[in-house]
Amino acid sequence: MKTNSLMRLLAVLAALAMVAAACGGDSTDDAGGGESGGESGGESAMSECAAGETDGDLAIFNWSEYMDPELKEAFAAEFGVEITESNYDSNEAMQPIISAGGSGFDFIVPSDYMVSIMIESGDIQELNKDAIPNLGNLLPEFAKDLPFDPEAKYTVPYQWGTTGLGVDLSITGPDVPETWGLIFDPAVAAEYNLEGAYATLLNDPREVMAAALKYLGYSSNTTSDEELAEAKAIVAGARDRVKAFDSDQYDELLVTGEAAVTHGYSGNFIVQFGEAEDPDRYAYFVPEEGGSRWVDNMAIPKDAPHPCTAHTFINFLLDAERGAQLTNWNYYASPNSASTEFIDQEVLDDPIVYPPDTSILELIRDTGDFEINYSDAFIEAKG
Repeated sequence: MKTNSLMRLLAVLAALAMVAAACGGDSTDDAGGGESGGESGGESAMSECAAGETDGDLAIFNWSEYMDPELKEAFAAEFGVEITESNYDSNEAMQPIISAGGSGFDFIVPSDYMVSIMIESGDIQELNKDAIPNLGNLLPEFAKDLPFDPEAKYTVPYQWGTTGLGVDLSITGPDVPETWGLIFDPAVAAEYNLEGAYATLLNDPREVMAAALKYLGYSSNTTSDEELAEAKAIVAGARDRVKAFDSDQYDELLVTGEAAVTHGYSGNFIVQFGEAEDPDRYAYFVPEEGGSRWVDNMAIPKDAPHPCTAHTFINFLLDAERGAQLTNWNYYASPNSASTEFIDQEVLDDPIVYPPDTSILELIRDTGDFEINYSDAFIEAKG
């Protein structure tokens, strides 16, 4: 769930180019987006999709380094289509591009709370479940009753994981407390050799404010102005200790020694630690005050040029062995029950991937009109 700066820039430029091309209204090529897609886009085309049907190439808009390239290659070969992928580094960067229409994307991966927002805004299509027979492979807890899409009409879970802290134990020592206070409390920071600009926080309003709220003992989804103001003050007070607000390279900054504590996503840390010269030098944990458990989801934009190909791709990724391949590659937990027997045992046994106790974890939810308060608080706290 990250991009490096160059990839992010290229993704934005590519997305803007697609929007501009679509708004021109002159293109009739299959790669054209949204309104220029004619009968291939929108709910009418979606309702006509059959299992295994394709109606053109596939344009993916996803977090980067989040999908095994071999899965894309296998789908392209099996169904005779071409796949292009662009990337984003936050839900807030992705949603306006899709909402504006004409993006040209067929397949996106919004997180839990953003699904609610995109449903309310009419940004994504209702899925044709007849075209996704592998839906039966989902674990019951992911098949329905998720708070962001209770009837599972618009999305299918893709992967899930946690958000917490990665720590360089060579600086803090091995007995470091598992607390958000490593960033938010100057006394704790000093006690564990964390002076100066040693930390990074995600460049994500909901995740950062959730971390501060949890540290204060509040819900990640508060709608209290007073509680949010306290969280904003906590983040603002940590600015001198925060090297960067970064959703791209936080794991790399940790293992290169440019930061000692970084805020980020579970699977990215596992991959980065595994590639480090001394993996035991680093640790990842969800702080004892609590943290985020997120669910990322597969969805189809409202005006996807090729919705049938997108449905078929969703079904492809829900295959038992392909779902396992995805988890074995990116070290995020699978919502796919049928995949379990094909997931590497070391991955199943890893408590970072599959935490044994989820009681301290909270899903970030859409707070409706209060969402703007989170964005404003984050911007003000960053300064």
